[in-house]
Amino acid sequence: MPFLNFNYMIFMVPAFILMALTSWYVKSAYNKWSQVRARSGLTGADAARRLASAAGLSIRLEAIAGEMTDHYDPRDKVLRLSRGVGETASVAAVAIAAHELGHAMQDAESYFPLRLRAALVPAVNIGSSLGWILIMLGLFIGWTQIAWLGVLVFSAGAVFALATLPVEFDASARAKRLLAESGIVTGADEIGGVNNVLNAAALTYVAALVTAVMQLFYFVSMINGRSRR
Repeated sequence: MPFLNFNYMIFMVPAFILMALTSWYVKSAYNKWSQVRARSGLTGADAARRLASAAGLSIRLEAIAGEMTDHYDPRDKVLRLSRGVGETASVAAVAIAAHELGHAMQDAESYFPLRLRAALVPAVNIGSSLGWILIMLGLFIGWTQIAWLGVLVFSAGAVFALATLPVEFDASARAKRLLAESGIVTGADEIGGVNNVLNAAALTYVAALVTAVMQLFYFVSMINGRSRR
């Protein structure tokens, strides 16, 4: 891309480092607690079914390939769990399954931040492709108004990242509470493990927001610099 230069790296290297550190932290927490068997003996799928039944939710569970690919699909009311989560009776597995069930609960309650995030998806899909094109076009032809429009369009990604935070934090808070109240996890060690796994995952969304904001800062500085010439 034409905006990849030294100034871009000044803005983005700290964000890239943060993303790398959070990715390492997530994998480290997952690898550690996926080796610790939950005393309840429940797999992630078992925990999800028990919690869904207790909450009166009607959802379907499906297996999905990959590692840490677990997610809840609100369109089809399907909770998809990877083999390492769905078929494993570990602290990490029940933590992740409960987190995804938290999203199902949000969906059932029409949780506003979840609806807002879903509504932003089309704008993000368009903005991620169109935004930087408008910025480059505006700078190339000398019309900064077009470049600023590109920044506005591209900012949808940062807004989406910001809207994601309450969704993910709330799902994790629900998971921690549900697992403790249901007795699926017991003892300070297991509760600590759940907190470790889910808190690590939450940091990835913070890092994504920082990355999106730093990209915006770079574009703004680039346009301002061109305008002063």
